Parts: sequence; C-alpha cells; structure tokens
Amino acid sequence: MQITHTVTETKGSYSYRSDDQSPEARMTYSRAGDKMIIIDHTEVPDVYRGQNVGLALVARAVADARENGWSIVPLCPFAAAQFRRHRDWADVLDGPARPR
Repeated sequence: MQITHTVTETKGSYSYRSDDQSPEARMTYSRAGDKMIIIDHTEVPDVYRGQNVGLALVARAVADARENGWSIVPLCPFAAAQFRRHRDWADVLDGPARPR
C-alpha cells in the first residue's frame, strides 16, 4: 500500500489513494515541537471499508515516529482505538493514554 506523507511547518498528513480516480483516505496531525505529533483526524471513504486502510495510516505514523524519535498523542478517536488495540505501539504513545 503506497502511503504519502506530507509535512508543513506545523502540520502533516498521511494519505492513500488506490488510483488517480479514487477518493483519498487521510490522517492529519499537528506538530508539537520537533519530537511530538498529535493525530487529530482520520477519514477513510467507504470504498476502502474492510481493507485496513485506516490502520495502515496509523501504522505508518508509528513507524515514522520510531524512525525519527517522535512521540504520538492520538486525539482522533480512531487513532486512539488503534493504540488501545496495538499495545506494542506503547513505545511511541504520549499523553494521558500512555501506560505507566
């Protein structure tokens, strides 16, 4: 699955589109300094239902966080649910949901 990562000075997004004619699935975040991102929204069109596209977007953010030494605050309900399901992502989790 080809996921595109776009970054600006204060925001970023991960997106997926199966082809040029298909709708875009997108997860957005805000940057909180150099070492933290706050996932604020995930939107996956119905055409991708059952294909784990939303999971792939969050997983890509987790992989990038590990590679770059970031932490993630999942404010988006979908991303937060994925972090609850994937306890192995706790190493990049930040905020009140972080296991102690």
